[in-house]
Amino acid sequence: MPIIVNLDVMMARRKMSLNTLSEKVGLTLSNLSILKTGKAKAIRFSTLETICQVLDCQPGDILEYREEE
Repeated sequence: MPIIVNLDVMMARRKMSLNTLSEKVGLTLSNLSILKTGKAKAIRFSTLETICQVLDCQPGDILEYREEE
């Protein structure tokens, strides 16, 4: 898939665990894990906005486009 999710990178930069992010964002661990591993098919803008607020980052820090080879 050409959309890469770098949520784990931003979490590491902010030294935040999946459990902590889950509590602050209001998502279940399983849904956040699906997003983190890049298996999600979609993300709501409101969820992306909340993640960006909590991690103090921009959407482009979390989502990246790469052309398929």
